[in-house]
Amino acid sequence: MARRLIDISSPLQAGIASDPPHMLPEIEYVDHHQSAPAMAAFFDVPISALPDGEYAAVERVRISTHNGTHLDAPYHYFSTMNHALKPGGEPSWRIDEVPLDWCYQPGVKLDFRHLPDGYVATPGDVQGELKRIGHTLAPLEIVVVNTAAGAKYGAPDYVDSGCGMGKAATMWMLEQGVRLVGTDAWSWDAPFSHTKKRVAETGNVGLIWEGHRAGREIGYSHLEKLGNLAALPADGFEVICFPVKIHRGSAGWTRAVAVLKG
Repeated sequence: MARRLIDISSPLQAGIASDPPHMLPEIEYVDHHQSAPAMAAFFDVPISALPDGEYAAVERVRISTHNGTHLDAPYHYFSTMNHALKPGGEPSWRIDEVPLDWCYQPGVKLDFRHLPDGYVATPGDVQGELKRIGHTLAPLEIVVVNTAAGAKYGAPDYVDSGCGMGKAATMWMLEQGVRLVGTDAWSWDAPFSHTKKRVAETGNVGLIWEGHRAGREIGYSHLEKLGNLAALPADGFEVICFPVKIHRGSAGWTRAVAVLKG
């Protein structure tokens, strides 16, 4: 059967506004000629002895597990999880404990590009979009959210763009059996700049990171900084997003891919 692969990852790139300033990745590029002197010295030969005076290209990278397209583990959100499923909950899973079965499942896309920056999506928004596309959620399906931020990756206003997913909306999906979701925005939650204003206006500190905190009630993972979601249909595809296995990590980078069949 024919299949088509769509890359839904964003590139890890330095020098663009992919994260807040204090979280930006740093990448040093060493080309074939720059690496040649050390290699020649190691073997005690002249650089000219190496083919065209070249050795190896390599990059030195300073990043966090939350730079680039990555998969968050339940541990990122809170130290314990599943309080809604068992008394007292249980220790949150780290990224090397997230079930691989969560990371290769049929996908569905919610198109929320029309929602304004800073908007917090509700269960009604999710249910309305599912009704529009004629889809009923099934357990373990991967739900990806296409926001207005998707077209702004790397732009100065990227981190402040797009809608976020509220706790109630997240909980509703988890109660349907969903365990992995994703967004092309910087965060699953609404941009912090917008949330800060709402907290100041209402005094409600429960608004801070509310979508993430749903993981305290039911453990789940989400993808952040996805890309190219506009190229996906509403459903009829699979998502593959296995994370890098970082010992006891709160997240792992992933080359997320959508697979379309037919």
